[in-house]
Amino acid sequence: MAVPYTFDGYETEGFFDELFYESGQPRGGGQLLVDKINSLPEGVLKQRQEAIDRALMRMGITFAVYGDSEGTEKIFPFDIIPRIINTLEWNHIEAGLKQRIRALNKFINDIYHKQEIINDGKIPREILEKATSYRKQCHGLNPPRGIWCHITGTDLIRHSDGAIYVLEDNLRCPSGVSYVLQNRLVMKRSFPQVFAASQVRPVTDYPSRLYETLTSLAPDHIREPTVVVLTPGIYNSAYYEHSFLAQQMGVELVQGSDLVVKDGHVFMRTTDGFHRVDVIYRRIDDDFLDPKAFREDSMLGVPGLMEVYRNGNVALANAPGTGIADDKVIYAYVPEMIRYYLNEEPILPNVPTYVCEREEDRKYVVEHIGELVVKAANEAGGYGMLVGPHSTKEQQQEFVKKVEANPRNYIAQPTLSLSRVPTLVGDHFEGRHVDLRPYILYGKDMWVLPGGLTRVALKKGSLVVNSSQGGGSKDTWVVAQSSELSEQAEEKI
Repeated sequence: MAVPYTFDGYETEGFFDELFYESGQPRGGGQLLVDKINSLPEGVLKQRQEAIDRALMRMGITFAVYGDSEGTEKIFPFDIIPRIINTLEWNHIEAGLKQRIRALNKFINDIYHKQEIINDGKIPREILEKATSYRKQCHGLNPPRGIWCHITGTDLIRHSDGAIYVLEDNLRCPSGVSYVLQNRLVMKRSFPQVFAASQVRPVTDYPSRLYETLTSLAPDHIREPTVVVLTPGIYNSAYYEHSFLAQQMGVELVQGSDLVVKDGHVFMRTTDGFHRVDVIYRRIDDDFLDPKAFREDSMLGVPGLMEVYRNGNVALANAPGTGIADDKVIYAYVPEMIRYYLNEEPILPNVPTYVCEREEDRKYVVEHIGELVVKAANEAGGYGMLVGPHSTKEQQQEFVKKVEANPRNYIAQPTLSLSRVPTLVGDHFEGRHVDLRPYILYGKDMWVLPGGLTRVALKKGSLVVNSSQGGGSKDTWVVAQSSELSEQAEEKI
């Protein structure tokens, strides 16, 4: 029997809900969507969700989970109810992200040169010296335009206090933007009138913006630079995204074996012979980029690439060495970086963080481990972490041993009450926890993709939104305020 999906009876259950106030009234910018869904005939919303699922399946929008016993790719789950952010709040988020990227870029440049922030005692030297993501091979590098982090994905969360916090920075090879673009494509087909009337900011220009960012890194004398996307290959978890972005930008997708260094430059093998490459958007981690500079056993990279890069004859995005800013211990010092390099107060605060390398912090973490989220410094994808309130005594004891054995490798944070968004569950809506990953491009200018990837924990009560841990995604709408929407637009719904 068809079901009329409505928000009648939907409960926020004491959590901050991105679509509804606690009173049940829609938040600014969400009224049109709520009214539309409540007015749909029986079964129509379910049909639209199923149509989206089929479309995503046809598009082949997949990811691979490392260690999966079946070794198969999976469709990234998608929920039809979008996350809505009003323009005023987005402007605040955008300003905070740009500030953060400027400071992080200055930090990376500093630690691979004079290390003034270390010498001035703002960050303990041992924190840097023990960082597994610090690359001595990058010391003295001068990337084009002085920019290290060209493509960044910054993870944000909203706490029960309503404030937006930065959860972590991703400056090596941040993934997920292909899902943003494809999610938007299918959502516009599902709610074209609401979409237009809500004045949702577009995201479809991301590939062209990315291409502009990459070409801006080439030497000025090269009028039409050749750009390639370097992938580890089809078995990488984000291979779909690598091929999608290359296709959208109209550039070649290559593997290490397709490139060769000769005469001080990088060349791509083609059916017409060797073709010089000027910019490489690399989706390979530092360790595998060049066996002559990093891991000798790497079969994924390009021998001699780093020497060409150091001599300024090829550009790499992101620059090697940026992984130091992905370190979750270094993350704890970003507010200090903003004050040190920019002489400004942070616009977006960090989540309060205990650095286990500090004896006082470590003692607190050990004593309160059942209340905290404990994370390894360089793990990602929801791995290497303990969510204290959802863990067993045995798991807590295991993590205490890990922290005490290698305190530099761990931080801990309070268990925050992540905001929720209504999500289609069976024949009704339930709130599910979400985070947000906006994408920032830094070339001649800095640009933030409006909205970004909203990841949703599809398991009831779960705080882990990663796709590898059972999470899914939602479209993210940056919309005009309700007061900004014209009566004429409302009449079209």
